[in-house]
Amino acid sequence: MPPTTADSSVGPLERGLAVLRALAQAPNARLRPSELVTLTGLARSPVDRIATTLVRLGYLREDDRELVLAPRLIELGLAYLHSSGIPEALGPLAEALADELDESVSLAVPDGDAVRFVVQSNRRRTLSVSFRVGDALPAERCAPGELFAADWDARQYARWQARAQADPHDAGFPAVPRPRPRARPTEAELRARAAESRENGWALDDQRIEPGLVAVAVPVHDLEGRVVCALSVVSHTSRHSARGLLDFALDRMRNTAERMSRALTEPGVRPPARVPDRDHSLDAKRELGPEYLQSLARGLSVLAVLDRPAGMTLSAVAEATALPRATARRSLLTLQHLGYVATNADGRRFAPLPRALDLGYSPLSALSLAELAQPHLTTLVRELHESASVAVLDGDDVRYIARVAAGRIMSVAITIGTRFPAHATSLGRVLLAGLPNERRARWLRDAHLKPFTDHTVTSADRLSVVLERAAHDGFALVDQELEEGLRSIAVPLLGRDGQVIAAANVSLHAGRTSADEARRTVLPALRAAAERISADVALVSDVRLPPLA
Repeated sequence: MPPTTADSSVGPLERGLAVLRALAQAPNARLRPSELVTLTGLARSPVDRIATTLVRLGYLREDDRELVLAPRLIELGLAYLHSSGIPEALGPLAEALADELDESVSLAVPDGDAVRFVVQSNRRRTLSVSFRVGDALPAERCAPGELFAADWDARQYARWQARAQADPHDAGFPAVPRPRPRARPTEAELRARAAESRENGWALDDQRIEPGLVAVAVPVHDLEGRVVCALSVVSHTSRHSARGLLDFALDRMRNTAERMSRALTEPGVRPPARVPDRDHSLDAKRELGPEYLQSLARGLSVLAVLDRPAGMTLSAVAEATALPRATARRSLLTLQHLGYVATNADGRRFAPLPRALDLGYSPLSALSLAELAQPHLTTLVRELHESASVAVLDGDDVRYIARVAAGRIMSVAITIGTRFPAHATSLGRVLLAGLPNERRARWLRDAHLKPFTDHTVTSADRLSVVLERAAHDGFALVDQELEEGLRSIAVPLLGRDGQVIAAANVSLHAGRTSADEARRTVLPALRAAAERISADVALVSDVRLPPLA
């Protein structure tokens, strides 16, 4: 059986995780290196080396002298979510209950002395729940926490007391509303609440986390009777009192919890097996030298691959990461020591813990398509020195949701929300080409194809041929059909299922760039940017689909 203490040779992994946690808790998930020095207590030199490594890995990006969490980091939290199987197995049941009750429903798991959300199905209202998957709350301030505290031993209560004393204002919980909620219960009070919740089989939160917010939680058990997670229904006092919500929802919650317990034993949808690859950290080490922390890169790769149900053996981890067994073992033991990984009863299999969601999952999973696209558009504009945009189909028009303008005297005046007729734009043609055949035919039949220049295609039959070509080629080039002198080229952005969800384009002045030159020089760079945006969308939409604006 492997030892349970961390190996000092992988100290960079511990420091790198501290940097990621600090960024995840920062407003807008961005900080200057000097701020990271203050928050982590690390010297500037290791912070810079950690940042260099994380940027190279694609977990961070640099923006105006600040370090910002990048979407690829979400794969660390996804490792836990996939390994647990809870979102895949229980998420649809939570969604069905939310529809039935017309109230917000969540699933939370215990995370030390905290409660961490792993499924959220929120109702869209003026007064609505703002918690996201990955957010954590202090156990003593919410209904699920009482259910979990019923299983705490003396050591866990001692840890809770130590945390409460070290962080009296819950600064370590960014999701906790400010100003601070009501006074924290004493240990005796929390023990009494937990015992009552166990006896009742439910827990009630009457505005403990925020005025007006009420919730009921019931446990979801595995076959051995252990509490795996808590099912909560959350509402507002404008709709229900706490007791009223209990009376309204409890029976249906218990029925759903029983179905969830059965679902945990059924095989669910799992991510595809990883294909072992060589250790790319060697290439980065040769290129960047001492600025690249190889042990940090390897440790994070180990955490990212732990997405198998029932965990993975040391041999399986080494194979999946293409690392030597000794290297994989050191990383696993360090992650275990830091609370990101645990072993099963016989100590042979390793699985991620909910704390992996603390590494930026919550802010990253909330990014919209526009926010995901913006940094890639910025990079594209720097490369081409031409303006770039992202738009979605909105009726007969395209609607711009992201744009980066090039610094030119002559440029196209477009802002977020601008609409143009779809038939006369490259963005619109890519989006129309991505529609199912029946929807596209219906759109062509009903559309008013207004001419804007002498070049505008106004025949439905001719436009149908143009759209077929765009679908086949994977891009559309429109030459002065919307405005004289304006040429643009667009490519699709794909969702996780491979379907077209938006389009990206580059706008060009016809006098500067010919159509042939646009195909030869602009199209490859645009396609590369679209692939990067689509990859980020696939990561973020692994658990839910992002909003389009």
